[in-house]
Amino acid sequence: MSDRPEKSPRKQQKRSLRTKQKLLDAALDAFSESGFAGTSTRDIAARAGVHHPLITYHFSNKDRLWRSAVKYIFADFIDALKATQAENVNACPKARFASMIRIYIYYAASKPALHKIIFQESSNPSSRLDWLSEKFLKPLSEASSGYIAELQDKGVVRPGNPQIIYNMIRVSSGGLIALALELKSTSNIDFSSDETLEELTELIIQTFLPGETKSAAA
Repeated sequence: MSDRPEKSPRKQQKRSLRTKQKLLDAALDAFSESGFAGTSTRDIAARAGVHHPLITYHFSNKDRLWRSAVKYIFADFIDALKATQAENVNACPKARFASMIRIYIYYAASKPALHKIIFQESSNPSSRLDWLSEKFLKPLSEASSGYIAELQDKGVVRPGNPQIIYNMIRVSSGGLIALALELKSTSNIDFSSDETLEELTELIIQTFLPGETKSAAA
């Protein structure tokens, strides 16, 4: 009998976390498909299979739900990047950057909402785009471009504006995958296939990282 008062709050907390996760997953799908303006909280609640008032309870309003969903997917993506960096810490600079490209492509394929939401928000100026850029896109761009500049000095990455090269890599990987349905229809390219993803990865590495690391004596 003494255990019952302790179990009930735990069950409620677990149920609350499950509900919140369902709403975040549903929000990512809805916002990536229809954009912020084209998505209603009722649609998100219906996708999640929960009562509509629970959105207000967990997130207050649609804007906070959008920001929470974006934070969730970017935090997961950044964790994946950090994990591959840790795994390849002793690899050569080219191999480390290639591993980051690979995880980027495979993550984009498993979570297409990552790029679709960026595309949706990039269509028009908004406070959401400003927030997304300052919070996630700009820091990733600056860090990646700095690393590209270092690899250019080592002869690994071809010459050119590091920012442009970074965004060319980003769009030619995540951007292509975000267009998976169209490319399947028009070009018979199947990004649900690991073989196709690996081919895309190798093509991007060969195109943008054509050189090898210069030796210290070079």
